[in-house]
Amino acid sequence: MLKVSNLRKVFIDRKSNEIEAVKDLNLSIEAGQILGLLGMNGAGKSTALRMLSTVIKPSSGQAFLNDVDMHANSLEVRRSIGFLSGSTGLYKRLTARETIVWFAKLNGMGKQDIKTRVDELVVLLNMSEFIDRKCEKLSTGQKQKVNIARTIIHNPSLLILDEATTGLDVVAKRSIIDFIKHMKNENRVILFCTHHMDEVLELCDSIAVLNQGELVGNGQIDDVLQSQDCSNLGELFNRYAERIGVAKS
Repeated sequence: MLKVSNLRKVFIDRKSNEIEAVKDLNLSIEAGQILGLLGMNGAGKSTALRMLSTVIKPSSGQAFLNDVDMHANSLEVRRSIGFLSGSTGLYKRLTARETIVWFAKLNGMGKQDIKTRVDELVVLLNMSEFIDRKCEKLSTGQKQKVNIARTIIHNPSLLILDEATTGLDVVAKRSIIDFIKHMKNENRVILFCTHHMDEVLELCDSIAVLNQGELVGNGQIDDVLQSQDCSNLGELFNRYAERIGVAKS
């Protein structure tokens, strides 16, 4: 279970002004659930995900993964986290297999466990055709499968997926979505960030909507839409875009 309590992040700009990127974020996600973290560019999503992956420390507040304080015990907790960003790169001179094995070793896995797990992921992600090909020779969809494999090689209980299907064609996108469903069935906590509302509707059990760093909606999709008097997610985001435009003018 992931529980987030009053998580806040403040940055200081070059003029020593405070910029509150995330304001008192409160979330709770059970194992076996997918929560969609949604919002427009600049809403605070990336900052929230970076805090929950322990990449950066919050200015205040706490987050607990399976009752363990994530930031007080960051080295321990990182072994239970898999974080995939849409901007994640690969070492082009390594093969897909070498890349996955390298990340397995970084996570302290033993030789036999690595072999067993890699063989399992090759089947699950349908990578047999290119597993021993250098990453520089892979298609965009193949590279993303390698990225996902290295993210989950160590069987993390928390998966943070940031724009996991960005730039993929229809076939590759379907493969990744089906795999995310498989991960959910393995009773993991999954945070899913995307701009594609069709993916949200298909995958997410609940959503959390950020706007200018503030949580403005949290719960099942229909409940959030009803609370904001909107008929669909597109209408919801258009409304917040209009509010931001008025605030900036």
